[in-house]
Amino acid sequence: MNTYLSTALTLAARGVPAMPLRAGKVPFGNCPACRDNACGGRPNMKTPGPCDCPRPCHAWAAATTDTDVITGAGWLLVWKQAAAVAYHPGGVALTVVDLDHADAVTWARRTLPATRIVPTTRGEHWIYHGAMPSANHVRDGVDIKSTMVYARWLGPGTGTMTALPDTVRALIVKKPSPVRPVTAPVPAGGGECRHRTPAYLERGIAMAEQRISAATSGVHATVYRTFLAVLSAHGRCGCLTDSHAARLFAAAQTKGETARHCTDAWSNARTTLGM
Repeated sequence: MNTYLSTALTLAARGVPAMPLRAGKVPFGNCPACRDNACGGRPNMKTPGPCDCPRPCHAWAAATTDTDVITGAGWLLVWKQAAAVAYHPGGVALTVVDLDHADAVTWARRTLPATRIVPTTRGEHWIYHGAMPSANHVRDGVDIKSTMVYARWLGPGTGTMTALPDTVRALIVKKPSPVRPVTAPVPAGGGECRHRTPAYLERGIAMAEQRISAATSGVHATVYRTFLAVLSAHGRCGCLTDSHAARLFAAAQTKGETARHCTDAWSNARTTLGM
């Protein structure tokens, strides 16, 4: 029994799904029956669940605690070619913060709560109890390995494992797009003014901002309908200014809309109204 197979069996006995890696720290390629999704593609790397193939196909999905599979005929040749052992952190409710260089380690020591640490070739793995979505490059030299990925097994590490903190979960939260100045043209006006007082227009713009900010779903559609309503009510007399449009764009971008989406929605609304 070689060292890698022995390590995989030890992990499996502890309930940790294990799998072999070839040279380069990457999974073995799919067998002919699974190549190019010939097997139907379920499960595959984007679908949670165990791999049903008798060989270690589908990367992380092949990781298993089944010793009959690990020592089975489909895996025996692979173990002879293996260069490392990996495991599926999310399969055992763990998250690995992979710190790839010294600066990333310094950041973690300054920012994250202490937990179990495993030294790596260039940095460290900080292991927390709790699973979350995985993501690469959440900041310079930092990857999150948990569900639907594998992590290389480099030993049990040292220190007491702690619960996955919100600080780590927040690393994968997509930040809203930066607010950019409005670039879409505002109608020149020339029609009859129905606003009577500046307060009428201000109230309309404020209500439009509130309508966009309150959207919980269908943000694209809400932004377009709001732009359409504002242009219909205030776009023909010349009272609507670039400043007003910029406020609407800013409200949309805080909901995750890009500047391009805002510009397109504004342009489409003008086209609909014949402006």
